Amino acid sequence: MKSAAENLSPTRAKLNVEVTLDELKPNIDAAYKAVAEQIQVPGFRKGKVPSRLIDQRVGRGYVLETAINEGLNDWYQQAVAETGIRPLSRPEVEITEVPDPSAAEGELKFSVEVDVRPEIELPDYEGLKIDVEAAEAGDADVEKALDELRGRFGTLKPVDRPAQADDFLTIDLTAKVGDEEVDSASGLSYQVGSGTMLEGLDEAVTGLSAGEEAVFETKLAGGDHAGEDATVTVKVTAVKERELPEADDDFAQLASEFDTIGELREDLAKQAAQSKVVSQGVEARDKVLDKLVDLVEVPVPEGVVAEQVEAHFNPANGGHAAEDEHDTEEHRAEVKANTERAFKNEVILDAIADKEEIGVSQSELIEYLVTTASQYGMDPNQFAQIMDQSGQVPMMVGEVRRRKALAVVLGKAEVTDSEGNAVDLSEFVRPLPDEEESPEGAESEAAAEVIPSDDPAAAKF
Repeated sequence: MKSAAENLSPTRAKLNVEVTLDELKPNIDAAYKAVAEQIQVPGFRKGKVPSRLIDQRVGRGYVLETAINEGLNDWYQQAVAETGIRPLSRPEVEITEVPDPSAAEGELKFSVEVDVRPEIELPDYEGLKIDVEAAEAGDADVEKALDELRGRFGTLKPVDRPAQADDFLTIDLTAKVGDEEVDSASGLSYQVGSGTMLEGLDEAVTGLSAGEEAVFETKLAGGDHAGEDATVTVKVTAVKERELPEADDDFAQLASEFDTIGELREDLAKQAAQSKVVSQGVEARDKVLDKLVDLVEVPVPEGVVAEQVEAHFNPANGGHAAEDEHDTEEHRAEVKANTERAFKNEVILDAIADKEEIGVSQSELIEYLVTTASQYGMDPNQFAQIMDQSGQVPMMVGEVRRRKALAVVLGKAEVTDSEGNAVDLSEFVRPLPDEEESPEGAESEAAAEVIPSDDPAAAKF
């Protein structure tokens, strides 16, 4: 078999493939066997009909067509391997020449057009200069963390006063669309200011005492009338405030492994400092990726992006219906921009992973599976089985590999804060546990890991 690749554009390639009649013969023989199983000829057992009789009954042209259809994918995959292209879309095949069924020689010729991953030229990413916000944990951070911890052990007590921010209410809700009551609920718990129910609810309940009610206009968030304008009546049946325990030694022993409030404060200060480092690390990571995208020209295959955007809005793929209020011109433009950005991210990080010869160990993949499963609230074993059955494991390996590539670049970057101080991200970018013990630090750079990306443009190609 002969194959050659022709670049139609940086993201589109054409394969020209030639298959000789000798190479086609095993497929022709298999086609004869398949047809023999499908027809019945008096005097011959099923599957034992001679080729000459099959030619008489269905025609050699039909057999040849069957042989070609059955072999096309294998020849295409072989041509992909030989030419080294990296397809991104479904191939568009055109058969240009078919051997004469009655001739002893001849060739099958066909061409394939397909979107491909573009080749890019990486810049020198050693020592990229990144600025992040200065972050130093202070007393206010410690007090905030302590108050949050006290809040976990707080108790609610009824109060005889109007509701205010952070109060806990028991409420009844009734919603009307026009004159029709479409929904109602009673005995709901709600914290003022949380914004977890309906838009306008916080303003409506603020200042109400138990037994009082208010009416406000809003859009319904769920149910059969989601998105519709409605008039909602809210009645407050109870107002409670959270009473926090005293921040003393007794509380420290109740809420932690420490014996004194001083030890607890000291530990909270360490946690606050670590949190600041993580915040700086996330900012640095995102800015490193932004800088890479700015430095590298990545052609984007419009057909692939368009397919991803349509999949987002297609109900059959879990997207939104075309008439959905989310399917707006602005939303489509946002999804398109995010998809293009995700494509560029992946191409760049894959190229860096190739250059750095980054691999993914079984323990790294397991760690990623466990973390992802927890985000979906699923059992890790069940999640892994679903990913395996749906063929998503290679995609997950690629994601881990890209994260490691980004961590390598981040580990080589020069990061300073807004006050000109060098930022140490060694706690943010670290070697993976199974590779920390590699002899003489082998592959230490390639073993780097970064906190999982929360980039909204997390489309997979």
